[in-house]
Amino acid sequence: MSKKFLLAAAFGLLSLTHNVVAYAELANNSVMLPVTQLQVVKAKLSQTLGFNVASIKPSPMAGVVEVLTDQGLFYASADGNFLLHGKMYGLGENVSNLTEESLAQVRVNGMVKFSDAMIVYPAKNEKHVVTVFTDITCGYCRKMHEQMSAYNDKGITVRYLAYPRAGVKDQTGSYSQGFKDLRSIWCHEDPQSALTKAKSGSSVAARICDMPIEDEFDFGRQVGVSGTPAIILANGMMVPGYQDPSKLFTLLETSQQGG
Repeated sequence: MSKKFLLAAAFGLLSLTHNVVAYAELANNSVMLPVTQLQVVKAKLSQTLGFNVASIKPSPMAGVVEVLTDQGLFYASADGNFLLHGKMYGLGENVSNLTEESLAQVRVNGMVKFSDAMIVYPAKNEKHVVTVFTDITCGYCRKMHEQMSAYNDKGITVRYLAYPRAGVKDQTGSYSQGFKDLRSIWCHEDPQSALTKAKSGSSVAARICDMPIEDEFDFGRQVGVSGTPAIILANGMMVPGYQDPSKLFTLLETSQQGG
């Protein structure tokens, strides 16, 4: 089977100081890196590129660190001189997508954080739970929602996170209409019904409350969401795009059997 590997743009960074105070061992190898060096790499990414760095840690590849930012997952050389954006694969007995595995854990943690801020359509005989980044202007999101009873009948509980496709702010710096509509739905006294009506084309009555719509959008960008619907499985793996009820059920069953 042919395998294509995408290596996105590399950015040169400023040279870093190399003061050593303590050391961190790279996972799966014996290469040592100064902890202060990791901290400087984090600072340089923030200062040079404006990234909000959530975490930085050794990657499975010797001499490369994994950097989780508000713009996604990146890799940097251990000396801080290069930045890579793309996927890292492990070439053992089986090819493994190490980037997706790292992001899967971030997604699992994030879903716990937002569990109280989701709009949920539960299955009576629940067999699987998926979390879906959604928007009311998305055609395939509407198609998926129209089939909600079919998903539920197959034992699939659907939980929604808000993802305004046009972004949180418009060009003037004001909240976008998409953001305001989703916030109004999430703030509704009956958000399930409000979301169903909005996806059917009904207008959205304005409401304002303290719901983490912007945080949900930022979380989506961080974990690789670039469009809607984006379906997150219980194990954190992401399935981009619409899946009909039967295909999604088969995928979930296969994923579950695979551990």
